[in-house]
Amino acid sequence: MKVLGIETSCDETGVAVYDTEAGLLGHCLYSQAALHEEYGGVVPELASRDHIRKLTPLIREVLDRSGLQLADLGGIAFTRGPGLIGALLTGTSLGCSLALALGIPAIGVHHMEGHLLAPMLEEKPPPFPFVALLVSGGHTQLMSVQAVGRYEVLGQSVDDAVGESFDKTANLLGLGYPGGPALAKLAEQGDLNRFTFPRPMTDRPGLDFSFSGLKTFAMNTLKNNGDEPEIKENIAAAFQQAAVETLVIKCRRALRQTGFQTLVVAGGVGANKCLRKLLHIEMEKVGAQVFFPSMEFCTDNGAMIAYAGALRLAVGQRDKAELAGRPRWPMEELPAL
Repeated sequence: MKVLGIETSCDETGVAVYDTEAGLLGHCLYSQAALHEEYGGVVPELASRDHIRKLTPLIREVLDRSGLQLADLGGIAFTRGPGLIGALLTGTSLGCSLALALGIPAIGVHHMEGHLLAPMLEEKPPPFPFVALLVSGGHTQLMSVQAVGRYEVLGQSVDDAVGESFDKTANLLGLGYPGGPALAKLAEQGDLNRFTFPRPMTDRPGLDFSFSGLKTFAMNTLKNNGDEPEIKENIAAAFQQAAVETLVIKCRRALRQTGFQTLVVAGGVGANKCLRKLLHIEMEKVGAQVFFPSMEFCTDNGAMIAYAGALRLAVGQRDKAELAGRPRWPMEELPAL
């Protein structure tokens, strides 16, 4: 079955075709970063309008790259949620309409399940069961994953997600939008020994996270040491190290709690070089394996939606043509395959 995947949850328009026999046939991604940069963050109305403009041309481009016609498709998968409701509705409406016109099944995909399964697109996919660290702009969660659809939340952020904390701290340092990658790049020039930031909620039991305090700590550090040379570089370095070490500590704790030997990291923050390096080092120490998606599949993309949708369509799961978006959607509600 050849499945068209559509991703429109936030500020990236992703389209892909996944074949259940031949694998990923093609994918395209358009980022709205330049559109939202002057506002310092995503403007929902602008995001929705831009998805409308870009979706049809991207679908045509992906089909051309894959050597396919619309008639060759066997199913449509689209991001149903979570995300910005207007952005979700653009993909949901087009996906349902296209499936209805072609007389093929459609399915709404959970955005975070797409991220969680993105490493399965690699040549060496992770084995079940595993602990998943989902780290994106809006989510920071540790999940126990027994199989596709068998998920249990082990811990999550009680305030800001780690990606959100990166962006807010980058904005504080005047780094613009999107801030996370800019902060990570600036951190490479900083002195890790100049400031020591807290590792929040690591001094107590449990697997929940809290990152809002790191941004406040960065703000106070800048206020009290603003005249120092290379102050922004040093704050960026200290902030990133604290955030990454906090994630690593909780990942080690989750592996001990579950007894699993495999860790999967997915989501935009999964592209952070410091996080990847430290997790590889720490997992080797405890005899565990860590898996990441390719850099191109860390951020939002159509390939992960096409793949996750293809798995569910292949076992007969279907959705109604009038399906609405779900801006909030617990992963535990998903049916197992």
